[in-house]
Amino acid sequence: MPDYRINPMPAPLPQKLVDKLLQVETATVGHFRHWGFMDRRIQGLLPGKRVVGCAVTVQVPSQDSTMMHHALGQLRAGDFVVVDRLGDDKHACWGGGVTKAAKAARAVAGVVDGACTDLAEIRESDFPMWCKGISPITTRIYNLGGTLNSIVSCGGVAVKPGDVVLADDSGVLVLPLEDADVVADQALAMQERGRVNEGRVAGGEKLGLISGATRMVEEYLASAGRK
Repeated sequence: MPDYRINPMPAPLPQKLVDKLLQVETATVGHFRHWGFMDRRIQGLLPGKRVVGCAVTVQVPSQDSTMMHHALGQLRAGDFVVVDRLGDDKHACWGGGVTKAAKAARAVAGVVDGACTDLAEIRESDFPMWCKGISPITTRIYNLGGTLNSIVSCGGVAVKPGDVVLADDSGVLVLPLEDADVVADQALAMQERGRVNEGRVAGGEKLGLISGATRMVEEYLASAGRK
């Protein structure tokens, strides 16, 4: 017998938060936060995309895509589909048809903890996707079961429905809604400092002097009697 577990759709993200996070690079957050980042093997299929969305979580078992198809009918504008493949790395549950359905629902992106297929169609649709790679072997409608909007594991990160997902060329970051605003402010301040320092380097200053790294090295050399 199949086993389906369906929970309510999460509340959409505040647009003000989305607009702020769209200015944030995941790699900036990686300077000061050390959790919530999906496995680096999960890579974007469309270079140059930065997307922020509300996590809608799906668990899809092995070769079955029944729950994947059902979930597509529940999507709304601003949703970021997070797919837990429950360990399957062989069957692609996301391809051209799923991409078109997600885009028609005005979802912003998807991430699969496994394989996608139909790379050309995904790129032609201009729909941002992150996954572990491409496979020609696809899922089918086998009515095995699955979940919608439960806590899932994707890229080694526990993802709750309603979490904030920020994804770009450097990777995929999941933030609890209650943390997202503070993280965004800290990252934007760091990015601004980075722009200032880049200007100083362009003006002839040395990065090691600006960052303090050169001082640390010189202090060590002096204490060790090497200078």
